[in-house]
Order: sequence, then C-alpha cells, then structure tokens
Amino acid sequence: MTVMCDGRQTLAMGRAARELELRTGEFELATQLGEVRTTPAVAVDGRPGGAGAPGRRRVPAEEVARLQAEPGFPDALRERIRTVSTTEAAALMGIGPGRALRLTRAGCFDPVRFYVNRYGAVVWLYLASEVTDFADREPDLLRGNTPTAMRVMLENGQDRRARQWRTRRVGQLMGQTDDPWESAAVIAAVLPPEELASVAENPLERSLLRRLRPTLASTITATPAAREAHDRVLTADDFDEVMWYRIHLTRSLEQARNEKPARLRTPATPGPGPISLSHSANSPH
Repeated sequence: MTVMCDGRQTLAMGRAARELELRTGEFELATQLGEVRTTPAVAVDGRPGGAGAPGRRRVPAEEVARLQAEPGFPDALRERIRTVSTTEAAALMGIGPGRALRLTRAGCFDPVRFYVNRYGAVVWLYLASEVTDFADREPDLLRGNTPTAMRVMLENGQDRRARQWRTRRVGQLMGQTDDPWESAAVIAAVLPPEELASVAENPLERSLLRRLRPTLASTITATPAAREAHDRVLTADDFDEVMWYRIHLTRSLEQARNEKPARLRTPATPGPGPISLSHSANSPH
C-alpha cells in the first residue's frame, strides 16, 4: 500500500523490499547502511511515528524509483550490501583465515552484522566492499610481522568487534531521529541495567527509555547460550566505553528534559522495532 508522508508517496518496508528485489535481511541491512533511504511514518495524530516501533518507517516511492533506475539494478545494489564472513574476507584479501581473524579482532574493519550459531558462538559479518578497501589501503598489514602495538593488544585478549559493531549501530540509529528522548533511548539501549539506573535515576524516565528502546539486532536466538551471547554483543562492557555512553546519556537526558519535559507525561507506544552507523568523530572506538 502506498500512502502519503509529508506530501510524498511512501511504501511500506515489505513492499519496498519486493520492489527492490531484496530479501528481508538484505533490505534491513540496506536501510541500516543508508543505501535505501527511509522516512518516519506519520502517526494518526499527525506526528512522526518515531524510530523505535514496528512500522514507523517507510520508503519514499521516489527512492525506490531512483534505485530501480540505477545501472545494473538490482545486482549493483546487492553488491554494495554484500557481506562476508571472516573466512570469506580472508579469501578476498588473499591471506589466511588466522591473519584475517587477528585483523578483525584488532578493529581494522568493522562488522555490520552478526548471528549466533547453534553452539552459542557469535559469527561476525563484514561488508565485502569495506574489506577490499582495507586491503587496498593497508597492504603492509596483510603480510609480514604484525605491528607490535597490535600484537600486544591481541596477546592481552582484546577483541574490538562487538564494540565497533555497537558504535556503528548506535550511529545508525541516532541518525534516524531528531527526538531527544528517542536519542537518549538509543544510548541507553547499550548500557548495562545498573549503569542505566545510576544515570537515569527517575523511574519515569527509565520507563520511557524502555518503551522507546530500538531494536539493535534482529538475531534469532533459540537457546539460552545463544541468548546470552547475543545480549553480550548488545551491551557495552569495557570501562571507557561504558563511561563514554554514560556521559552522552547524561547529556541527552538533560537536552530531553529541557526540550520536551511533557514527554514523560505522554503515554508512548510500546514495543521495539527495527531501525540500524556511520562513524562519528566522537564515537567510542
């Protein structure tokens, strides 16, 4: 069904995916990466639907037409959002899987998606285009000795993959809303519960942040082990990362209280839903 949003014809997400010949997962990633631009839906009361609940974003019909008119459609669009595993990334770079794994753990390029396998292990996926760009940009890291600083970091057990995925995802979500409470909810979504409670001490604020919480990942988890692994990916853990999000949540809450104090007294529509980072100079990398 096509409806009007801000004077423009828009399509539901499912309809847009079919028009663009993308599978559900491909379309979700395309919207997260900005390859397919979306717009907030308009609620019954005329306000933007917001970024956090199902069905609250739509695709302008002109955006679908633009992509359909691109040379090589739909294969060109699919190639821009093609993801690869660590093993596939190694093949693209012409190196062994072990070295590719070290590069990903060191944060040389960021994951865009993940899933949890049957054994409860997190499997990271990367944009093929970003992998090849890295290989072209940093050929010295593909061969020879690992730089000392990187080797020491890896020997100490550091792994930046989950942290960089969170950074990317938070950036994507922040880019989809101008509402200060929704922005605060994005940041709150990656903080451990006890850290969130110590920043947002007002129970009404915490309740609102929970209602506005966006979906960070739509990964299916069939077992308790998988669910635990999934939740670990979503939650900031390093001290400096947690502090970064605490500081920015404090600022976002101050802005929200000043700009929209009445929001705390306005019932919000419950239920998380999909939204998804271009990097920020102030991101907690």
